[in-house]
Amino acid sequence: MKETLKKAEERMGRRIDHLCTEYAEIRAGRANPAVLDKVKVDYYGTPTPINQLAAVSVTEARTLTIQPWDASILRQIEKEIQKSDIGINPMNDGKIIRLIFPPLTEDRRKGIVKDVQRIAEDTKVQIRNVRRDTIDKLKSLKKSGELTEDDLKHGEKKTQELTDKFIKKVDSISADKQKEVMEL
Repeated sequence: MKETLKKAEERMGRRIDHLCTEYAEIRAGRANPAVLDKVKVDYYGTPTPINQLAAVSVTEARTLTIQPWDASILRQIEKEIQKSDIGINPMNDGKIIRLIFPPLTEDRRKGIVKDVQRIAEDTKVQIRNVRRDTIDKLKSLKKSGELTEDDLKHGEKKTQELTDKFIKKVDSISADKQKEVMEL
């Protein structure tokens, strides 16, 4: 039973990690190198993340600079950024690329908050699915005689406690991200 609960905790933890990754990619008006994580550049036939081809840094609150180590791929990086769904037009001065994040309008902020809430709700559903799978596993262990009725009840209680803990964590992370978006 302990092993089953440990696996459930690991799976729920991975959901939280994924949530944090998704939130890092949300463009909230502040320059954040994570917005480039999904942008890949064809470098000698291999799709390569920008952060492996260039120094990516935040020079000001709303400016991201990309300085490639190989100047010959500057145009390719610029094209891939334009093709991506980042929604920012890169400025190329021949040596570095600058991405200037525009300030967000109130409507855009509200839209981002809705996205943040939707992602949080999806994560909660995934955590509840882990709970359901874990309880099903415990019930099958009881059916096969590996667990007693008391162990099953105890396991279900522990699983619910784990679920509640992770749901609270999702709510907390979501509230922080919503606050960040609305304060910018």
